[in-house]
Amino acid sequence: MTPRPERVAMVTGASRGIGALCAQALAEHGYAVAVLARRRESLEDIASTVREAGAGVITIGCDVTVEDAVEDAVGQVMEQWGRIDVLVNNAGLIEDEVPIWEADADQWWHVVETNVRGPFLTTRAVARVMLDTGVRIINLNSGAGTKESPVLTAYSASKSALGRITGGTAAAGAEHGVLAFDLAPGVVRTDMTTSMRAHRDRTEWTDPSEVTALLVALAAGELDDWSGRMVRAGSDEVSSLQGQAAQGLDDTARKVRLMPWGDDDPVKG
Repeated sequence: MTPRPERVAMVTGASRGIGALCAQALAEHGYAVAVLARRRESLEDIASTVREAGAGVITIGCDVTVEDAVEDAVGQVMEQWGRIDVLVNNAGLIEDEVPIWEADADQWWHVVETNVRGPFLTTRAVARVMLDTGVRIINLNSGAGTKESPVLTAYSASKSALGRITGGTAAAGAEHGVLAFDLAPGVVRTDMTTSMRAHRDRTEWTDPSEVTALLVALAAGELDDWSGRMVRAGSDEVSSLQGQAAQGLDDTARKVRLMPWGDDDPVKG
């Protein structure tokens, strides 16, 4: 019988881009990896990469917005390996860059469903089976969720909502060892970012190694003080985050809050 791995990660949207980078990095650091994408056949390349790193791999075709599909995917991983130590919610979409009055309603809602319902369903399913032993959930978020965009209202709204899922998961899960983090990858050169008008003239990109360094540290428990908060590749380093946590983090640090106009504002964040 093949021995079960000591550490298991599950990565959604893993066929390319940041998802594939995450799966490869985790494999190189000793995790068996379940890689998920809508089309199972699209996972062949990343599966080969994971195997080349000496790690076990499961490829699962899964639409993360479909409840039964998510439950089945988590069940497959648990049946194969008996645990999920890290969940990386990376699957996501972006809409056409237009003001809201020009937005296609179906496309707009599809972005929100993928970016919000997907992480909700996967987080719920994994947390349920790992509630007694704990799990670290890493949500690929974005600075877009902290400010308005004139042309990406669905994406911005979805990333704001994702931050609330992260925070709520962290708040409820703390006593169960269920930790959740927002990881903003900066602007990595991928198919998605290079297709965007906003990045058409960009010359500086976030190095993928900066993303994976934070990812691996989060997965390993080196940044647990940041549960419920956002860290950002390209700006943060593991050592600087650890140093800041050692000095103490107030309740608002790296969280999206309503900012009062001053001490006399009757509505406080």
